[in-house]
Amino acid sequence: MEVWDLYTENREKTNKTMIRGEKVPEGFYRLAVTVCIFNSEGKMLIQQRVPFKDDWPNLWDVSCAGSSISGDTSQTAAEREVLEELGLKINLENERPHLTNYFADGFNDIYILNMDLDLSKLKLQAEEVQNVKWATMQEIFTMLDEKTFIPYHKAWIELLFHRSKTRSNKTSEITR
Repeated sequence: MEVWDLYTENREKTNKTMIRGEKVPEGFYRLAVTVCIFNSEGKMLIQQRVPFKDDWPNLWDVSCAGSSISGDTSQTAAEREVLEELGLKINLENERPHLTNYFADGFNDIYILNMDLDLSKLKLQAEEVQNVKWATMQEIFTMLDEKTFIPYHKAWIELLFHRSKTRSNKTSEITR
């Protein structure tokens, strides 16, 4: 059972929580995170969801995404999601989100990381991820057209790739 903290419209944490799966109470918001990892070739690490997921089974998605749990900051939620889904320990202590997407009942902080990874050394979470690979923006556009990628707007994918280039001089930290 996941417990989520609730926030005001101004992102102030309240002393209220909710259980995952419940409807977010009117006037409150939740926090989600997305992590997009790019390599030095400008390709994004994408993951294929497992076939038994309720939402978007077997479809490809960005590197990692999930909801923060009670007590998480945006950074610790992103670190936890990357560790859980990919088995990769990263440090976002000195990072802030590169983008925030506001949705009906919450905020989605998006982190864009540049790092070269050996995909064979990742430990994929069997309950979430069945496969990973590097993909160019055009390859993701093709997957969107073929309906094998979660149906994001192409402009959003393009924005992620553009933002990754503005970070090209900074390589994110992997901790061991």
